[in-house]
Amino acid sequence: MRADRAHRPGLHRFQLAVLLAFVTAAVVTGPVAGEVGATGTHGTRHEGSGLVGYPSFLPKGTLHMRTDALLVGTADRPALTSEGDPVKVVTQHWSAQVTVRGPEVPGEGLPYRGPTTTCTWTVTLSKATAPVPITLSDFDSIDHFGNVYHPMFVSGQAPPPLLLEPGHTVTFELRAVEAIGEGLMRWAPIGGHIVAKWDFIVEND
Repeated sequence: MRADRAHRPGLHRFQLAVLLAFVTAAVVTGPVAGEVGATGTHGTRHEGSGLVGYPSFLPKGTLHMRTDALLVGTADRPALTSEGDPVKVVTQHWSAQVTVRGPEVPGEGLPYRGPTTTCTWTVTLSKATAPVPITLSDFDSIDHFGNVYHPMFVSGQAPPPLLLEPGHTVTFELRAVEAIGEGLMRWAPIGGHIVAKWDFIVEND
């Protein structure tokens, strides 16, 4: 396994700067012809959004994304940041810090490079103010085609506890086979409501 060389923080910031500049221009000047939609092909602008050329798989709150800062994520306003950056999640009953790193993908030099690859993320939970549930089904990821993936715990590792207790740190790995390209890892620990999202890029060359 190796760290995916495609998820370079500097590259993400450059891409986000270009994206924000394009979105700003689109808002000021009005619609332009076509955009990349959830199917990965060119189509019409998002219904009711008024934003053209904005990746459809990203949530509307993307414009509030910041990097290299401890963001606060809630059910009403989920945090969106780059992989490897921490998020402080705040709910009515507890708060905790969570970081998602990755994905890591198989090494270079493979004889065949298909449209998908095995992805492994490392999740770290800490600084809980009260017991925090750790449930596999609360994690998923979505790619730039709009496909949703449900990762599994990596086999062979000790399973995480059911709860993160105050004063403890829990680290575990998640794994799924995903399409090459951009995506988001998401955490929804309170009634299915997403509170934090991490942007990543998968590449297998």
